[in-house]
Amino acid sequence: MNICVIGSGYVGLVTGAVFADMGNDVICVDVDENRIRTLQKGECPIYEPRLPEMISHNRREGRLEFTTSTAFAVRRSEIVFICVGTPPKEDGRTDLSQVEAASRDIAEALHESKIIVTKSTVPVGTGDFVRNVIEAHRHNGTSFEVVSNPEFLREGQAIRDTLQPDRIVIGTSSKEAAARLSELYRPLERPILITDMHSAEIIKYASNAFLATKISFINSVANLCERAGADVKAVAKGIGADARIGSAFLEAGLGYGGSCFPKDVDSLLHTSQDFGAPFEILTSVTAENDSRVPRFAQRVIDRLSNGGPRPLSGRSIAILGLAFKPDTDDMREAKSVEICSLLQKAGAALRAYDPVAVEKAKPIIGEENVEYCRNAYEAVQGADAAVIVTEWREFIQLNLSRLRDAMSQPIIFDGRNIYPPEQVAAAGIEYHSIGRPSAAPKENA
Repeated sequence: MNICVIGSGYVGLVTGAVFADMGNDVICVDVDENRIRTLQKGECPIYEPRLPEMISHNRREGRLEFTTSTAFAVRRSEIVFICVGTPPKEDGRTDLSQVEAASRDIAEALHESKIIVTKSTVPVGTGDFVRNVIEAHRHNGTSFEVVSNPEFLREGQAIRDTLQPDRIVIGTSSKEAAARLSELYRPLERPILITDMHSAEIIKYASNAFLATKISFINSVANLCERAGADVKAVAKGIGADARIGSAFLEAGLGYGGSCFPKDVDSLLHTSQDFGAPFEILTSVTAENDSRVPRFAQRVIDRLSNGGPRPLSGRSIAILGLAFKPDTDDMREAKSVEICSLLQKAGAALRAYDPVAVEKAKPIIGEENVEYCRNAYEAVQGADAAVIVTEWREFIQLNLSRLRDAMSQPIIFDGRNIYPPEQVAAAGIEYHSIGRPSAAPKENA
């Protein structure tokens, strides 16, 4: 099939590359000329495992190209995917200005029947909005169908999630459009759910909100475990063994972040209020999530405090992990930003390291009183404590004895529970994690 993907950001690039790899001819569009020039040179502007290789391969095969001309791409295609950004406004509602602009551009380029697919995460009713914009700006009576086909990608695993999705949701009232989209996805041999457009739009938000709820729930359990002397990992294992619950998203830590969960929960809250159906449980989910980093940072401050208005003055703290999750360089809603800010305000000097996100982190976190290091061992050199913010695999494999010897004070605050407490204590390191008893270093380590 001939496919156009409007928006060459995270979702658009992954979507376009995978469709091309499936044998389709794909044109990806973006208004950012620098991004398109980067892609045309064969470079990938984002970090995502397997994506650069997939883009390069399909460019060489002539199945994937990039342009700034929406009109050119739309006229060449039979199915048009809208994959533009839908960032939150200041009040938490979803900004649909990029969706509106894309719809207007599509309308002006329409010359024959098209299927217009919204893949961006959008509030219920956006498909109707897209249809209205196109109808208002098209120059003739060319027919078109609007379909909702939400994405369910996890950064760091986006290629896998696109090729092996748990389900493919297609929301439309048109049997013809449903059949055409089903044909496009048929090579994946995955379950296809065909529903009305409004239901498809809610499915995406409800899915993310439910997962966010699981995260906030287990974090609330972790708070109880800390007070009661229990182990949240054991509790989560016991809960997750119940087939009705499942173990996914039951990892206690610093809370959810990234480009999806925070804005999607807020958007669903506002949408529910707009429809007169308040979603009160999500208010508690958000409140619990907002409390995670301040609570954790205060534990660091309390342990290392020198007293006074800047209790960490003169303290050096290593920050291990800057991206919001492993296998990505995405800094959107990254917990490192908040924790670095709180520790800096308390007077700490920071030594930060991340395997891939340092360059993207610098303009966000800043470089004042922060030294960006080449590896974890350099980051902990002379530090009074190390704070694990992102659970990169390389951190799990660190030589703890080497870490201990490099630090001024061998103390680890683990915001992701990547180590067994007894392992860290045996290495002679004081260890504080989430929802588990702290561990004192073994004297003979």
